[in-house]
Amino acid sequence: MTRLVTELLDEGLKLRRFPGVAYRSGPAGRRAGLVSGPDVWEVIRDLRSAPCEGMERAQFLADEAGLPVDSVLLAADYYTEHPEDIDRLIEVNERAAEEIRAQLDRRERLLSQ
Repeated sequence: MTRLVTELLDEGLKLRRFPGVAYRSGPAGRRAGLVSGPDVWEVIRDLRSAPCEGMERAQFLADEAGLPVDSVLLAADYYTEHPEDIDRLIEVNERAAEEIRAQLDRRERLLSQ
């Protein structure tokens, strides 16, 4: 019970600091997401790979994702205060994608024998 209360308190404090961010439950656990958009980790992953630099990078991603640039910047601001949480989610999702690719490769090899 104490762990739950601690987690909820931590989330509540983060939400007060970052209005426009909400917490969602899923297979990877609780994660921060934009209220009307993707998870913060997804925005940061895509922001890192976007061409350009500075505000042009944020605007590029906003245009590509159909998000207001303020939402991209909100995700970036959240990341700057909680990089370990977001980096962990990016890593977990990259590993899961690698496992799926490997499984598909094995299936393809099996079917082409």
